[in-house]
Formats: sequence, structure tokens, C-alpha cells
Amino acid sequence: MTTSIRGLPGRDLTPNQRTPNRAPSAARTPVNRSVARLKARRIFRKARCSRNRMPSIATAVLTRERQEWKGSMNYR
Repeated sequence: MTTSIRGLPGRDLTPNQRTPNRAPSAARTPVNRSVARLKARRIFRKARCSRNRMPSIATAVLTRERQEWKGSMNYR
């Protein structure tokens, strides 16, 4: 996993420095979108199941979001 290159204050990054920054942000985008969707749906506010099942439910929802995101990328 590569880490992003930070620019100096008041200076722009060169094109060679911007290119490696795109890979981590592209990997983060679907995850951030999925977590935002989970929070927006408020799934876990009044869950009527054991708290031990919450991670598996979250994993299932995030997997579904990822499949939908990949499917939508094929139509662009």
C-alpha cells in the first residue's frame, strides 16, 4: 500500500507527485461511500439482533455496495 505525498504549504504538487496519490484515493472512495450509506440508512440505531452479529451485517451491506459500485462502473 502506498501512502499519499503531502505538498508543502502554498505549493502545488508536480504531476509526478500527483499520480501516486490517485491510487489510495481510488481505493478509499467505495469504502467511504459505503460507510456513508450505512450511516444514512441508520441501520444500527434500533437493531433487534445481537451486537455480535453487527459486524457480519455491516460486511454484507458493504459487500453489496461494492458489487453495485463495480456494476455501475461497467456502464460508464
